[in-house]
Amino acid sequence: MARIIAITNQKGGVGKTTTCVNLAASLAATHRKVLLIDFDPQGNATMGSGVDKHTLERSSYHLLLEEIPVEQLIVDAEAAGYHLLPGNSDLTAAEVQLMQVDSREMRLQQRIAAVRDRYDYILIDCPPSLNMLTLNALTAADAVFIPIQCEYYALEGLSALIETVEQIREAVNPKLEIEGLLRTMFDARNNLANEVSDQLLEHFGNTVYRTIIPRNVRLAEAPSFGAPIIKYDRTSRGAIAYLALAGELIRREHEREQLAAAGDAQAGVGAQGG
Repeated sequence: MARIIAITNQKGGVGKTTTCVNLAASLAATHRKVLLIDFDPQGNATMGSGVDKHTLERSSYHLLLEEIPVEQLIVDAEAAGYHLLPGNSDLTAAEVQLMQVDSREMRLQQRIAAVRDRYDYILIDCPPSLNMLTLNALTAADAVFIPIQCEYYALEGLSALIETVEQIREAVNPKLEIEGLLRTMFDARNNLANEVSDQLLEHFGNTVYRTIIPRNVRLAEAPSFGAPIIKYDRTSRGAIAYLALAGELIRREHEREQLAAAGDAQAGVGAQGG
């Protein structure tokens, strides 16, 4: 059954969609089955996956507000290597229309349940704001992945997002956890970037991924060609970084599973002893 990860940051321009597309492609390159859900009205993850958002007849809008099975909405982003539930500007209308329906924050969770067992990972590209679409994503998700640019206002925005995650955990999704923080668009020559990076490590410890995504021209160019970086230039620094990120994500999941198994085994021994 898929691990569902919402990739979000209410601050725009931090590499959120870049991370969605390239992490999805990198996980697919390790032979994982991946579904990327574009939940951002800008539709950039759709375009970056090689699918034209302007010609879509159906999108994630129809998943939320029409009785169309999710299987009929998923497309094969063949050039990128994964499946895509595309999005476009129709999602702007969904934000308003969702306010008028029952269980509005549960719509995404309910609709993707039918395909969850077909994938290893489902990644959700959230809008750069804490709105009803983001709430749907966080309600459906097992974990939140937060790309963060190491700049002046980074920690302030991060604190607000983590507080929101805690509120959603208490209200509608008790299993929701922070998957990790990813430092993006990183320039090691920048003193401020290094200072903010140190602060992140000090405050959040192992929650911060060891992998760092560098500023990279090839990485910035790839979306204009409708391709993830590993398809556009696999030898670039950006491609190497996202492949490393996928490896780290997989390793962390294995470690989590091993800890859970060890805990279950210990609980079983304790029950027998009792």
